[in-house]
Amino acid sequence: MSTAPAKKQGAVRKALRKHWQLYLLLTPVVLYFAIFHYWPMYGVQIAFKDFIATKGIWGSPWVGFKHFERFFDSYFFWRLIKNTLGISLYELAVGFPIPILLALMINEVRMKGFSRFVQTVTYAPHFLSTVVVVGMLMMFLSPSSGLVNMVIRALGGEPVFFMTEPAWFKTIYVFSGVWQQMGWSSIIYLAALAGIDPQLHEAAKVDGASRLQRIWHVNLPGIRPTIVILLILNFGSLMGVGFEKVFLMQNSLNMEGSDVISTYVYRSGILGAQYSFSAAVGLFNSVVNFILLLTVNRIARKVNQVSLW
Repeated sequence: MSTAPAKKQGAVRKALRKHWQLYLLLTPVVLYFAIFHYWPMYGVQIAFKDFIATKGIWGSPWVGFKHFERFFDSYFFWRLIKNTLGISLYELAVGFPIPILLALMINEVRMKGFSRFVQTVTYAPHFLSTVVVVGMLMMFLSPSSGLVNMVIRALGGEPVFFMTEPAWFKTIYVFSGVWQQMGWSSIIYLAALAGIDPQLHEAAKVDGASRLQRIWHVNLPGIRPTIVILLILNFGSLMGVGFEKVFLMQNSLNMEGSDVISTYVYRSGILGAQYSFSAAVGLFNSVVNFILLLTVNRIARKVNQVSLW
C-alpha cells in the first residue's frame, strides 16, 4: 500500500517528461486564470466588511450579511431581478435556437459559393464593436431621421421613440444581439454537423427519408450533445447580462426597463464609491449563476446523459 503514492508520482513525472511541450503551451493560460481570475477572489471578502481604503481589505471591520440585507430590502431589488432575468430569458428563448437553425440551413446548401457568401454575411456583424452596433441602432431608430420611423411615417403612422421607451428596450437589445452573434454562434454547430457520419444520411435516403426527416432524425440527434452543453453554459450565465451594451443603450427615460444588476453595481460601486455594497451585489449575482449552472448540469445529466461533468 505504501508504494502506491510513489508509483503514482512516478507516473506523473513520466507524463510530464513525455509531454512537456504541451504542458509548456498550457502554462500561459493557467497563469492568466490564476493571476487575473483566481488571485483577485480574495477581495470578495469586502462584501462582508465595511471597506475603508486607509485600513485595507484585512483591516476593515466585519459586518456579516449587512450589505446583502440592504440589497434585498432596497427599492431597486425586484426591478433589477425582473429586468436581468427578463432580458436573459428573452435572449435565451430567441437567441439560442436561431444559430442552430442557421447552421442547419447552411449545412443543407449544396452551392458552396452561396454557402460561403451566407456565412461571411452572417459572421461579419460579430466583428463590429458594441459601440458601433449601438450607434447604428440610434441612427436607424431615431424618431426624426431614422429609417424605421421614416417607413412608419410613410405608412401613415406616428414616430415611435424606440430608444426611450422602457417597453422596447428588451426587444431591441435581444434582436440586435441575435443579428450580431447568430453567424458566429453557428460555427460550433456547423463543426458538429461536419462530424456526422455521411453513411447515416445514405442509409436514411435508402429508407426513403426526405430532407426534413434526415434533418430531424440524423442531424439534430448528431448535434444534441453540443446543444445540451451550450444550453448548460447559457443557463450558467443567466444572471450575467452584459454591462457594456446595456449601459450604452441606457438613458434616464428607459431606466425602468434597462436597469440590470451589472449597471446597478457600476452606479453604486464606481460612481457611488460603495465598494462593499457593490461587491455584495456582484457576489450575489455570481452565486445565483453558479447554483443555476450546477442545477441545469445535474438535470441534463439525468435526462440526456450529457453534461459538463
